[in-house]
Amino acid sequence: MVVLNKIYTRAGDSGDTALGDGTRVPKHDARVWAYGTVDELNATLGLARQHAEGEIDSRLARIQNDLFDLGADLCRPDMARDSEAGFAPLRMTDAQVTRLEEEIDAMNSGLEPLRSFILPGGTALAAHLHLCRTVARRAERHAVELAETQEVNSAAVRYLNRLSDWFFVAGRMVNDNGRGDVLWVPGANR
Repeated sequence: MVVLNKIYTRAGDSGDTALGDGTRVPKHDARVWAYGTVDELNATLGLARQHAEGEIDSRLARIQNDLFDLGADLCRPDMARDSEAGFAPLRMTDAQVTRLEEEIDAMNSGLEPLRSFILPGGTALAAHLHLCRTVARRAERHAVELAETQEVNSAAVRYLNRLSDWFFVAGRMVNDNGRGDVLWVPGANR
């Protein structure tokens, strides 16, 4: 259980921060960019939830919890040393990726196939989900960039990839199953 009695520590005043294993790195480290963008995504998702209710809100709440798991995974380098930690570090799993895929398939089954690109918009919830989609893509880019030079759990990267697809399909679903999608009209304003 996490206990936070003091919120500021002054430890990062010199421009560095601690990773999950205690290693200190600059606040602009690629790993900090990756998990920091996941945190931004979680905050963006919190805004989206202000417009959600019922089953979609329950799914969004589950994803918010997953995003904390994902941040914990990304902030802890060197997976090979997990057994030395004295506890089981949190890592994303294939089951979390599979759950997203199953939910994407279920939501998408009620949608008409797209015949045009869509613009982010429609309902307030759909617009917020499209914003979540773009932040998820940015988080994925940071995680992929990090993986070029450091070890990253491949399930974490796959989760981010599926999550942006999940937000896209969910955005269409909450837009009256796609009937409220705002279609792109190429060259409409020439």
